[in-house]
Amino acid sequence: MPGIREAGASLVAVSPQRSEFLRTMIEKNKLGFDILSDAGNAVAAQFGLKFTVSDAVKKVYRESFKIDMERFNGDASWTLPMPARFIIGRGGTIRYAQADPDYTRRPEPGETLAALKALSSGG
Repeated sequence: MPGIREAGASLVAVSPQRSEFLRTMIEKNKLGFDILSDAGNAVAAQFGLKFTVSDAVKKVYRESFKIDMERFNGDASWTLPMPARFIIGRGGTIRYAQADPDYTRRPEPGETLAALKALSSGG
């Protein structure tokens, strides 16, 4: 967070979880940024990042992890957003985007910070 603030930016996360669960997560983990609730993954769908969880993954979520996605997300769609990162300029233009259908391949936070710093310094 300090590097993001030093670059004159702010961090906002977007999640399909209902706002009451997001508030709890923010408080419990003492997060220093906002998380916006994307009901039904509507914003994720607009960016082409919404996908439906397979039956095999549903079973693992329910039985092994005891995750009640319908309760947490407030709908029965069993959809999730593809993990993605965007740097959006003051005028609303997307200046950097990263998304990968394989949720295990995510850029290190330092990579995103380097892109932010390059953009903020005119790169």
